[in-house]
Amino acid sequence: MVDQQTKEKYAELALRTGVNLQKGQALLISAPIETADFTRIVVRKAYEMGAKNVHVNWSDDELTLLKFTHASDEVLGNFPEWQVKLQESFAEDGAALLSISSTNPDLLQDVDPERVALANRAAGMALTNFRKYVMNDKITWSIISIPTGDWAQKIFPDKSRDEAIESLWEEIIKIVRVDQEDPIAAWEKHNHTLHRAETILNERKYTKLILKAPGTNLEVGLPEGHIWRGGSTNSEKGITFNPNMPTEEVFCVPHKYEVNGTIASTKPLNYGGSLIDEFSLTFKDGKVVDFKAAQGENVLKHLLDADEGARRLGEIALVPDESPVSQSGLIFYNTLFDENASCHFALGKAYPTNLTGGSAMSNEELDAHGVNDSIIHVDFMVGSDQLDIDGITPDGTVEAVFRGGTWALNIEE
Repeated sequence: MVDQQTKEKYAELALRTGVNLQKGQALLISAPIETADFTRIVVRKAYEMGAKNVHVNWSDDELTLLKFTHASDEVLGNFPEWQVKLQESFAEDGAALLSISSTNPDLLQDVDPERVALANRAAGMALTNFRKYVMNDKITWSIISIPTGDWAQKIFPDKSRDEAIESLWEEIIKIVRVDQEDPIAAWEKHNHTLHRAETILNERKYTKLILKAPGTNLEVGLPEGHIWRGGSTNSEKGITFNPNMPTEEVFCVPHKYEVNGTIASTKPLNYGGSLIDEFSLTFKDGKVVDFKAAQGENVLKHLLDADEGARRLGEIALVPDESPVSQSGLIFYNTLFDENASCHFALGKAYPTNLTGGSAMSNEELDAHGVNDSIIHVDFMVGSDQLDIDGITPDGTVEAVFRGGTWALNIEE
């Protein structure tokens, strides 16, 4: 049983290690209404830590579904200006952003994908400026999850709603290291391991990675000046924070024009309340030129057609198969967790911080360096215990990076 004290420890971890809330700093929380009890714990602790203002931007799956079912296309295609100003005003004030990601994976499965794509495109365009604060680490931000009923029952379909929620709580608490005596110290140790992995990869300066697995044979170019990153990072003001909890990845930026071959997914992708599963993408000169999916192919098409950059890659991330998320043996139908069980890519916008000097570059300069731009950034999972990855060094040497889904490089001290 996950008791109140454990939930309090989790809330404190999210504030101290996740967003690293500072005294006198504002906090904007995005949370489903179903997580109200836990969210109130976070709010109370934030004020106890000296937050000057805490605002919760609530969402409700049932209201979201009603809107997509009954609202006109005109409404769905118009992202409210007040919502843009709300988020931008907190970002401009240097607030910390905490998102609790716990949506029902099947929420919009019966909604016309064109209507979902319309709303996603409108939100993506309206929040372009806000997204710069996040993707350039101008402010501190973090994403966590707690169980909600529909999500928990998707993972544990043979259990009652209450039993499923409790089972998911237990898995999350273990995966984010809250079950340890000192979770904050445990995260410091974990971040040290991820930073060692990124240091080793940055020293290698690979020009290309080659991925091979069942259904996968892909070459991914890496731009000159690329930077591998993982674990905690620093904001523009020098505040250390963890963007994702859990996180098991080290990630980099692919060259938007130098991706060739085919990649096959290994886990379902929950995109906008609809599942895309058993899909593959074929790239030529960085662009998706062919695709197929056993489930959600029409949803995948709309994702790829979001804009010009949606058919190109913005991220490659390496995650060993022995990660705690993978070892749970569960499919979470939630990208925050599933991407930390598996090597993955992201379609769409790249993080400028993955390129030397990238945060200060214009969109034109980033493009010249091979860094992709888009209104979307959607991670999808490609890793398994059958994935091999080779790295090509600047002198043409081929090195084993991953074998059988885990590190072939020595990242242990």
